[in-house]
Amino acid sequence: QVQLVESGGGLVQAGGSLRLSCAASGLTFSSYGMGWFRQAPGKQRELVAALTTGGSTTYADSVKGRFTASGDNAKNTAYLQMNNLKPEDTAVYCCAASEKRGGRYYEGQGAQVTVSP
Repeated sequence: QVQLVESGGGLVQAGGSLRLSCAASGLTFSSYGMGWFRQAPGKQRELVAALTTGGSTTYADSVKGRFTASGDNAKNTAYLQMNNLKPEDTAVYCCAASEKRGGRYYEGQGAQVTVSP
């Protein structure tokens, strides 16, 4: 059974930092690209960061220069380091795993991030 479990969310003041973790089990982590989505109330879901199996990263313009996606194959865990957080970053953040070959796709349950002014 595949599971993606996010942790590390919480409440932080503007300008602060948080690191989200996404622990994967039941899959071969190195065969999956990882993505981080967020959704705020009343807003469309947004892909904020993506990490390929080769280690390349892409970011939404809204977080570029502030967020960093990474992965640790030995720990089967993906990370999203979020610095200089802004109130508009408040959302539920969800990690996703997309198999490079085979097309399988999984998502975690999400973690709340709240940034106060």
